[in-house]
Amino acid sequence: MARSLFGTDGVRGVVGQDLTEELVERLGRAFALWTEGASVLIGRDTRASGSALEEALARGLHAGGSATVRGGVVPTPAVALLASDAGAVVSASHNPPEYNGIKFFRTGWKLDDAQQAELEALMDAGASVEATAADAHAPGSAERYAGLVSERFGAPLDGLRLAADCANGAMYEAAPAALERLGAYVVSVGNKPDGTNINVGCGATDLSLLQKTVREGEFDLGVAFDGDGDRMLAVDAAGNELDGDQILAVIALHLGVDLVAVTEMTNLGFHRLMEERGIRVVTTEVGDRYVAEALRREGGMLGGEQSGHLIYLQGHTTGDGLVAAILLSRAVLESGRPLAELAAEMPKLPQAKMNVPVGSKEISTGLRREIEEIAGRGRVVVRPSGTEPVVRVLAEAETEKEASDLCVRIAALVSRELGS
Repeated sequence: MARSLFGTDGVRGVVGQDLTEELVERLGRAFALWTEGASVLIGRDTRASGSALEEALARGLHAGGSATVRGGVVPTPAVALLASDAGAVVSASHNPPEYNGIKFFRTGWKLDDAQQAELEALMDAGASVEATAADAHAPGSAERYAGLVSERFGAPLDGLRLAADCANGAMYEAAPAALERLGAYVVSVGNKPDGTNINVGCGATDLSLLQKTVREGEFDLGVAFDGDGDRMLAVDAAGNELDGDQILAVIALHLGVDLVAVTEMTNLGFHRLMEERGIRVVTTEVGDRYVAEALRREGGMLGGEQSGHLIYLQGHTTGDGLVAAILLSRAVLESGRPLAELAAEMPKLPQAKMNVPVGSKEISTGLRREIEEIAGRGRVVVRPSGTEPVVRVLAEAETEKEASDLCVRIAALVSRELGS
């Protein structure tokens, strides 16, 4: 059964164009039917479109026979942790404010490809005969999430000086509360959402605000979340960026795990470090739910993506930027070493990336063959985005020039073949 609506992480689009209230209502009804009327906890991020889409989602869920509980503005991982049975999040994660989307959870886990296909098959089904399901509100959900994360993943952070960029998104209350509760001194930025500024000049998609904050103060590190809080990137005390590969490497070595799961985008330097330390690496396609599936299959606890998703299954089910921030902070404090020194354990091979706008995201066998021929000694990953109308190109080589040249050549080829 094929999927047409779901991408790498839920259903997303520009509100009023690709993502309409009618579509969201149909998705809600289909999810209620698929779960056979399970009660659904609904959360959303801070986008201006969130309230109207939440109403549409609730209408659909009620039409399918599901009761709803409104958690208000909460991070995506909060819904995964707090939902007793089923959960839904109105969010487009790291995308710009004009986007929005829907993510679904069942017993804390994101739906896999087969489950998403089953849900899509119910999109045109009729309403349930029990179309008057209850609707309740759960004030204080963000506070409960912050408390739960602090208890389950925390350790004393007394003396740690931390800057936190909340992306004007769903983490703007929960993250500072949890980190301060553990004893850290926290300065928050990107913490004044107005419905239009989520991910704008801040957060994990733009580290410039966090870097400026850290460089102008005296901090041990800085962390930046994306709009819905399931991703986190960091900077060291000098404001130098750490990507998800480096963060994962620091945490993996600190926790002493024997297995990690990563995606095909992960830097070769990470693989070399893990091999050197005797840690087995399992590689999946891009998408944090694929990382989670691999960890469950292999019996692992820790995995992540270069983009900043970090999954720690010792008490959790999905990527959580706040948990990642706590684990990284613990590594710095408990090791007694600066973050820059910890990150330097992983030598990064130069990578170059480009997003190529395309009219079609179908990469043919012939195009794959041409890409392989051009790649030569370098490593190339070319994949359709699951969240935007682009094909993402990553090239990795021994030098920055080789990586850049290779990326430009591959991007030009993709644009010629698939561009609109």
